[in-house]
Amino acid sequence: MTPAIRLLVVDDSALMRKHIRQIFEAEGGFTLAFARNGREALEQVRSFEPDVVTLDVNMPELDGISCLERLMEGGAPARVVMVSSLTEEGADVTLRAMELGAVDFVPKPDGTVSLSIDRIRTMLLSKVRAAAYARPRRVVGLRARVSARRRDLECRGVIRPPAGVGVAGVVLVGVSTGGPRTLEEILPTLPPDYPYPVVVAQHMPSSFTGVFARRMDGVCALAVREVDAPMPLAAGSIYIGRGDADVVLERRLGRIVVNSVPADDSLWHPSADRLVMTAMQIMPAPQLTGVLLTGMGHDGAAAMAELRQRGGRTIAESQESAVVFGMPAELIRRGGAEVVLPAERVSTQLQAWARRGR
Repeated sequence: MTPAIRLLVVDDSALMRKHIRQIFEAEGGFTLAFARNGREALEQVRSFEPDVVTLDVNMPELDGISCLERLMEGGAPARVVMVSSLTEEGADVTLRAMELGAVDFVPKPDGTVSLSIDRIRTMLLSKVRAAAYARPRRVVGLRARVSARRRDLECRGVIRPPAGVGVAGVVLVGVSTGGPRTLEEILPTLPPDYPYPVVVAQHMPSSFTGVFARRMDGVCALAVREVDAPMPLAAGSIYIGRGDADVVLERRLGRIVVNSVPADDSLWHPSADRLVMTAMQIMPAPQLTGVLLTGMGHDGAAAMAELRQRGGRTIAESQESAVVFGMPAELIRRGGAEVVLPAERVSTQLQAWARRGR
């Protein structure tokens, strides 16, 4: 029999704690504890020893980010799922939490909690379960390192060359749980002369993807933009698919464009499977590279396995670095991974393949 997951719920709202309690008690398989703020949470972590912590952002005495920083200290960082608002400010704070090592996040119900809590019930349960088996890993000093590298590139005059419209290849990235932090390990290390555009399907709400794209644009040598309308696919650019929709490649007037389209009926959006399938419809598979990174579920595995079968190149993130070894594990299981690498080696492999392809 599987042991119960020990869950610590941290929220200053008594009503929110009540509804979260009802969700997990009705589901079964959880042992619960509660805290009203960050200070109580730190005490509960020591005495209760939870498998997972759900952590509100805005709390008195000690806020969620400050609490998270302390929880991530030491050799055994906590598995934390942030509970945050879907505002732009909430998105920025949540992405900061991902950078610090939080496993994932769920949107906090707005308006009347009792009327909207059921909308996040399934998401909350699945993300807490995934977090219980996740491998949280903080990237210490990453933003400082990539910012220093960016300043060096700017001083040498090699930052952001004009993006060309002719593309000899495209990199297609699928990623979910743990993705923001993992992408911050990979994308900023691509050099300014990297010859292929990169299109990213990161499972994320629409209120987050624009904020995430702007954050990445501040640390990458390549230009980063959110795909919220049709735009020409150009070398020297990274495209982040808009959340709550799908990102696809299309051919218009003889040119390849990347576009945001209404989501289909699949479980995850933007859909990595749909991105890869549309790319294969308009470009030869040997010109495409699929990269499947951390995430629960199997989005992207079927399409990238087919891409590999047709002669494209594929990378699956290895278990040693994946926060949740679901999506890449499925690609490996299907025999569709040409190479299996930890996140910190993905950029080096992409650059090596690009040099051979020139």
